[in-house]
Amino acid sequence: MSPLSEVSSQGRSTFLISMLALLGAALAMSISPSLVRFADVGPLSSAFWRVFLAVPVLWIWMRAEESQPGQCKGKSWSLPILLTGLFFAGDLLLWHLAIMKTSIANATFFATMAPIWVVIFGWLVLKQRVSHSTLVGLGLCLVGGTTLISQSLGLDAARAVGDALAIGTGVFFGLYFLAVGAARKDTGAARVTFEMSLITIAILLVAALVVEGNIMPHSAKGWGVLLALALVSHAGGQGLLSVALGRLPTVFSSLVIFLEAVAAAGFAWVLQNEPVSVLQAIGGAIILGGIWIARPRTEETQAL
Repeated sequence: MSPLSEVSSQGRSTFLISMLALLGAALAMSISPSLVRFADVGPLSSAFWRVFLAVPVLWIWMRAEESQPGQCKGKSWSLPILLTGLFFAGDLLLWHLAIMKTSIANATFFATMAPIWVVIFGWLVLKQRVSHSTLVGLGLCLVGGTTLISQSLGLDAARAVGDALAIGTGVFFGLYFLAVGAARKDTGAARVTFEMSLITIAILLVAALVVEGNIMPHSAKGWGVLLALALVSHAGGQGLLSVALGRLPTVFSSLVIFLEAVAAAGFAWVLQNEPVSVLQAIGGAIILGGIWIARPRTEETQAL
């Protein structure tokens, strides 16, 4: 095998692994709205436990990753990592409140605006250029996301606060993607996820104690829900997302939130017997088409 062919093969392999990580992150995060609703603590408390209970797993992952031959520690507590923790805390605070104050459909719809903020802030702050194919793919994903939840979406004055919180969620999630992408240039996925989680925990703990007071679950079932939220949605979802963001373009990776919407509809169909309409299926297909169009091209994967 020639050196060029070997590089090409390695690039395709890395791209495939990164895509699988991105898909896994979407699946892991898509179940979080239902788990937040099932938790027997307040939304800010569930946000705290979601991160706190995942810390032991993240620490073990970090130690295992950095014990591998040739794997260095990287920059610890860098500015991008600090910003990642800050932005993720803002994302979770607003997201968990939005889930409780508006419909899941509305919260999901407004949160799916995150990739737009990735493009805007990436261009204004980081001077990042976005390819034409990525913009076309993003546009299709927005159309597909709107189609996917249009039957459940409804504007109601009583839900205005929740809708506003969901919009804020999208802004913070967009900033989070950019910060993780910057942090992953110098630090491994495990350390980025572990250190940003510690920052997030400190912020969420203060917020939960000030606003809700009692943060303790009231039952074994409540603990089980929070543990699932921590291990699946945080350790699994954010961990896999950190892996992908170190290997794929940030804007493309941010489209994971649209995969999350597709997966959420699938979970509702399988677990809650909520039928998927033809319109929703079309929306999901448009999203998949948009992601395919926005995918990194061959020359990009070879450079990974």
